[in-house]
Amino acid sequence: MELLSALSLGELALSFSRVPLFPVFDLSYFIVSLLYLKYEPGAVELSRRHPAASWLCAMLHCFGSYILADLLLGEPVIDYFSNSASVLLASAVWYLTFFCPLDLFYKCVSFLPVKLVFVAMKEVVRVRKIAVGIHHAHHHYHHGWFIMIATGWVKGSGVALMANFEQLVRGVWKPETNEILHMSFPSKASLYGAVLFTLQQTRWLPVSRATLVFLFTMFMVSCKVFLTATHSHGSPFDVLEGYMCPVLFGTGWAGDHHDNHGGPHGGGPGPQHCPPAKTKEELGEGSRKKKTKKAD
Repeated sequence: MELLSALSLGELALSFSRVPLFPVFDLSYFIVSLLYLKYEPGAVELSRRHPAASWLCAMLHCFGSYILADLLLGEPVIDYFSNSASVLLASAVWYLTFFCPLDLFYKCVSFLPVKLVFVAMKEVVRVRKIAVGIHHAHHHYHHGWFIMIATGWVKGSGVALMANFEQLVRGVWKPETNEILHMSFPSKASLYGAVLFTLQQTRWLPVSRATLVFLFTMFMVSCKVFLTATHSHGSPFDVLEGYMCPVLFGTGWAGDHHDNHGGPHGGGPGPQHCPPAKTKEELGEGSRKKKTKKAD
């Protein structure tokens, strides 16, 4: 009990916020980011045929959030590359991930228990980036709530938001994979986290920044480790969104949208049903019956 009273939540959160990210946590962030790059179809072949393009894709995976945040705030998008130590560390991880003999580095870091540790450490970096991004945006725009939320969001999920551009570097064009159309759990969590940190930054949320960083980090680490361990692509927000979205945005909107486009334009106000399209087998059977009747 004395230990628990000595280590209060505020002191624990303050000590946690003072833990430096470089190099251990940043190394974990780079490892997990480049593991996801290697999972992409054709990424290994690209590294063999076009190493420069593969390296550029790796840098976008590692520093895409910083590039987007600088672009939003009107700062030089190449500014973060002045941090030579981080760029060299990310380049070393890229080389080991794609060119290590016998693929030993990839086999070690992709081993699930080891990977879960790196995933947890990556979420620590993600939450810290969201908090720092909103603080930085607040310095430029004191009353720009939407700017702060947007900056924190891209800081937390910038790699996913610029995935289409990264695919173009690899010679792939998949506009249907737009992250805004199909938001993953990290993107949704970064958006909700950006809202919370913006409320805290503008003093609408009565909690210290260190405490919010600690609590939201614990939430992100728990969720992401669980999803990775179970190989799940779902989201803890799905249940809440399933109840809230029909209330806020209407029920059956997608079905009504498709029905309006599918029905004839000159129809009445009532429901209209189109006959189901016949399959190739049914059409072939009908043509055979017609030929049989003509022959008779």
